[in-house]
Amino acid sequence: MNTRENGSGEEPVIRDNRKIDPETGEARGQAEREQAERAAQAGQAGEAGGAGQAASAAADGLASAELAVQLGERTADLQRLQAEYSNYRKRVERDRAMVKEQAVAGVLSELLPVLDDIGRARDHGELTGGFAKVSESLEAVAGKLGLSTFGVKGEPFDPTVHEALMHSYSPDVAEPTCVEILQPGYRIGERVLRPARVAVAEPEEPSSGDAAGAGDN
Repeated sequence: MNTRENGSGEEPVIRDNRKIDPETGEARGQAEREQAERAAQAGQAGEAGGAGQAASAAADGLASAELAVQLGERTADLQRLQAEYSNYRKRVERDRAMVKEQAVAGVLSELLPVLDDIGRARDHGELTGGFAKVSESLEAVAGKLGLSTFGVKGEPFDPTVHEALMHSYSPDVAEPTCVEILQPGYRIGERVLRPARVAVAEPEEPSSGDAAGAGDN
């Protein structure tokens, strides 16, 4: 029965009690035999220690790999949350700006008839005294809120920003042109609150004789 069967966890110790040195064939004393035994025990201990270090190194490598995987997953989660928060913040800021613009546009739209009255009074020379100062203050406030006018006599007619209230033909134009600005248009930034109401003239309508000649050709 060996040491393992006796329940001992220690490795068996091999004692070299041979009196003849197997390498030289000569007799050896007790000191030499003890030295040989110590060398054998040291070799066994070295083998056991090397195996233990290898197992420890393998365990450390496995733990490092698991930590690297966990770190990568946490980093990806953090980057995803950061991107979602950035998109959410941009969306909130965009919605807030849109709501503000709609509110300002609603207020200024209600003031457009008042601004039209001020413009007519100015054209007729009735904008004097305290009324002139009040109207100038009102127009200044509207301008600070982003309100601007458009529509100039002589500019090409654009149905996206002009509303034609009158139509005529004229030899003085080469394309549909705004010949009169009946009411100015108003916009906030690129948003049109009201198109400019204009009188439009097109190039002179060809006469019946010219039309007949063109048909003969």
